[in-house]
Amino acid sequence: MNTGKVDVLLGLQWGDEGKGKVVDVLTPHYDVIARFQGGPNAGHTLEFEGQKYVLRSIPSGIFQGGKVNIIGNGVVLAPDLFMDEAKDLEKSGHPLKERLHISKKAHLIMPTHRILDRAIEAAKGKNKVGTTGKGIGPTYTDKVSRNGLRVGDILDHFDEKYAAHKERHMKMLKALGWTDFDGFDEVEKKWMEGIAYMKDFHFVDSEHEINRTLRAGKNILCEGAQGTMLDVDFGSYPFVTSSNTICAGACIGLGIGPNKIGNVYGIMKAYCTRVGAGPFPTELFDETGKTIRDLGHEYGAVTGRERRCGWVDLVQLKYSVMVNGVTQLILMKSDVLDGFDTVKACVAYKLKDGSETTELPYEIDDVTPVYKEFKGWKTDMTKMTRESQFPQAFKDYIKFIEDFLETPISIVSVGPDREATIER
Repeated sequence: MNTGKVDVLLGLQWGDEGKGKVVDVLTPHYDVIARFQGGPNAGHTLEFEGQKYVLRSIPSGIFQGGKVNIIGNGVVLAPDLFMDEAKDLEKSGHPLKERLHISKKAHLIMPTHRILDRAIEAAKGKNKVGTTGKGIGPTYTDKVSRNGLRVGDILDHFDEKYAAHKERHMKMLKALGWTDFDGFDEVEKKWMEGIAYMKDFHFVDSEHEINRTLRAGKNILCEGAQGTMLDVDFGSYPFVTSSNTICAGACIGLGIGPNKIGNVYGIMKAYCTRVGAGPFPTELFDETGKTIRDLGHEYGAVTGRERRCGWVDLVQLKYSVMVNGVTQLILMKSDVLDGFDTVKACVAYKLKDGSETTELPYEIDDVTPVYKEFKGWKTDMTKMTRESQFPQAFKDYIKFIEDFLETPISIVSVGPDREATIER
């Protein structure tokens, strides 16, 4: 029996690795593109036919005609934000309603979830996580505590269900002493418009649809949001997101057996960035960090927040490769390092007791990175179209990373354009 395969595309660092562009390069090889976790806090930026799009909830295969795009059960969806995003895409001529299927088991982010997000974050005082305030954490909390409202609920007695959930949230907010409901009525009104708008889409049992697709011999690309180090189990807890961002999350977030997973594409930048609070061993607080931020345009796609920047952390990446079972690496934004005399990579951590390790420890707050230095390539790589044009110093850098991570780098990106993506 010829069954199709499921390939998974993941960020290996703290998110923002450039997944949107890579999905765009890979999607022509697949029949179905599916999102398996996360919510509208993560933006995938795609540049398409001279237009720039930021996708938050909609899978990046939406620009390819004739492909089915699935929002899986592991995703949390905000109807109002989804409506804005979808209408923007429809305006630009992409027929969404035929192409996009939404799992009935995906959970809905309610307006009160956003207020709870702000109230809970405020209550943490100096221990803030740095949430985007989009209500994602509280929605996943409701899901796990078996109190969630799901897409499938829209089809049956929805108003009663919504009112009961809202009342429960209001009691929680009262207990937290929260009084700021400014603008709530307008938000709720628009949210309900979003619910009405969603009814025009295909609501599906996505686990059945995906497994039927595989039985028909078709191929699926699963697209993760955020990155491995934001995984609720394996990331830098508690400064993490509320879902499983690792490869196993694709099985849970779409209803796929682990034996159906084929290639696992791990995306990394040639350096490292992080948004929000939390440990970041290789963070640079000097001119170099600022230069990387400016050259790499390291500002959030959705929030516009400055990203913290540092050298590539191979200890952390080795861990990510391991927990995801990465089969191929994709190296992004190599061109950002084009002008440096020296490029560094963290190859071990020095612990408090003076010992060194190449295994990611339980706590990474107070480790000191041990660096290996590389001669910079000092070449503008943005116009390069094939591997043979790479300067030797850059080839050496790639080879070292491949050997250290024991995984081949199959795609190298040397610029923002689609054309600047070199398959090796």
